[in-house]
Amino acid sequence: MKIRFFAAAAAAAGVRELEVPLKDIENDGGTLAALLGHLPKAVPSDESGSPLQRVLTRSSFLVNEMGARDESRPLADADVIDILPPFAGG
Repeated sequence: MKIRFFAAAAAAAGVRELEVPLKDIENDGGTLAALLGHLPKAVPSDESGSPLQRVLTRSSFLVNEMGARDESRPLADADVIDILPPFAGG
């Protein structure tokens, strides 16, 4: 799966994109929730824990450019997941 991080999520992850094979989360159900649990372990953390974990709790998600609110949604290797933190502005 291709994971794309935007704005604060990219800053917290330290990367704009990350490849995560489905096999890395299959033991946890292969779902969006399993991926979200895996991501903080897949990127660098600091002494106070994973900054990405904090951003994920406030973010919205797209799977293949469609909003994904159901974290029990199964994922596939070909999926593209966008991590969208809250945006400000007008």
